[in-house]
Amino acid sequence: MTVLVVGAGPTGLSLACGLLVQGVPVRVVDSAAGPAATSRALGLQPRGQEVLRRLGAFDGLPQRAVDIRATGIHVAGRKVVDVGAALGSDGPRMLWIPQTEVEARLRARLAELGGSVEWGVAVRSLVQDADGVDVELAGGERLHAAWAIGCDGAHSQVRKSAGIGFPGASVLERFLLADVHLERAGAAGTFLGTGGQFVAMPLPHPDGDLWRLMAPAPDGMGSEPDEAEILRLLSRLAVERAGFTQLRVKGAEWTSVFRFHRRLADSYRSGRMLLAGDAAHIHSPLGGQGLNTGIGDAENLAFKLALVISGRAGESLLDTYTAERRPVAKSVLAATSFGTKLGFAEKRAVQLLFAATAPVLRMPIVQRRLLRASSQLGISYRHGPLAAAPARRVRALGGPRAGDRMPNIWTRDAAGRRGRLHDRLEAGWALLASGTAGDCARVASERLGEANVRVLAPETGSLPEVCLVRPDAHLAWRGTGIDELTRWLDAALAPGRVTRP
Repeated sequence: MTVLVVGAGPTGLSLACGLLVQGVPVRVVDSAAGPAATSRALGLQPRGQEVLRRLGAFDGLPQRAVDIRATGIHVAGRKVVDVGAALGSDGPRMLWIPQTEVEARLRARLAELGGSVEWGVAVRSLVQDADGVDVELAGGERLHAAWAIGCDGAHSQVRKSAGIGFPGASVLERFLLADVHLERAGAAGTFLGTGGQFVAMPLPHPDGDLWRLMAPAPDGMGSEPDEAEILRLLSRLAVERAGFTQLRVKGAEWTSVFRFHRRLADSYRSGRMLLAGDAAHIHSPLGGQGLNTGIGDAENLAFKLALVISGRAGESLLDTYTAERRPVAKSVLAATSFGTKLGFAEKRAVQLLFAATAPVLRMPIVQRRLLRASSQLGISYRHGPLAAAPARRVRALGGPRAGDRMPNIWTRDAAGRRGRLHDRLEAGWALLASGTAGDCARVASERLGEANVRVLAPETGSLPEVCLVRPDAHLAWRGTGIDELTRWLDAALAPGRVTRP
């Protein structure tokens, strides 16, 4: 077996799909008895939407989401701002959809590609050597995989077996959560009252009565509250903190008590074992970042691992996975931890500070910057190991630099067919040029695989250089000559520099 993916959440499913698209055999196992029935994460950011489109796993999701154009922030019973309202109807927005829907669509795509999930299959131990990983599954089955990828969450067995540290701490004490059917609902948004924070957001449901309620647990709550106690507390807090005097709970789909943790793996790789998603980083769910960061991990790792397995790149290419994705997670951890401590603070002084600064969010420039950051569209690997310093002429010309996400421009292929750049990647590479790509196209095809490289031309404007675009829509290289491209490929793929565990 080539690759064992442990964990069938959005990260593991995205990784498996990304590898299968490129012809890499994959086995996916998960210790759970079957797919999760509870909604868990809520929100697919624009960056996550792009990844799923490239995987062929996005169709149908917008139709199953809740259409929310803006979310209110209320202080002492008064709405002080609608976050998102200042942007109008244009621009990319988060898709309000439960994680269960995203996973279901990914499982369908996995099946289309010939893959499947083996449920109820736990990993007991993993031991690696220079050629792969010996795995023991619960029940006694033993197997050998060339690579083992841990997408198995915060308590990852793969991470523990690899000996990778996972330092961190809790951000908040206990937090209440419930997905409930309401007879009467209030407004959607975040509410700050004298007793603390309360959040209410609608969820997609045929009857239109399903809502998510969240709040920091009040003092004096028992150690293990049951569903009835959680609903009683949330109903009380809805009145005290949000003024929802008419709220009536008809029934609950899911209740939970949890703590926000902030943890980041020391590395995403140890030899033939790698980590992605919650196995590598966990943080507050503020801003819907976790699911989307995991999907981004999966896309980055999939195209690199496929190059290594095909023999087109040395194992050192996999070290760039940690180098590119770990700083992204570190930034997400810092931002969500700060936002959580400010927005869900228990100290009155911090609550008053939040209330005083909340009106700043009315400013369109502030909203654009916040939503741009949460969308993850601004992620860049410009300072990563695959992005060479730009030549003087590149700096003079402006535009994207190596490592930047390419704009999703309209392009035409050799037959004149029109299409968006990102839509045409489909886990492959693109060579973008106004004129003939010539020798650059030949070299790129030889090194990356002829079937993996598309030559495209921008529909409008003129490119003074040739641009090589990575499968994840980031600019790999831009230049004018075959020698420059060859040097970049030699440095990036490094076929002769093979690392060992």
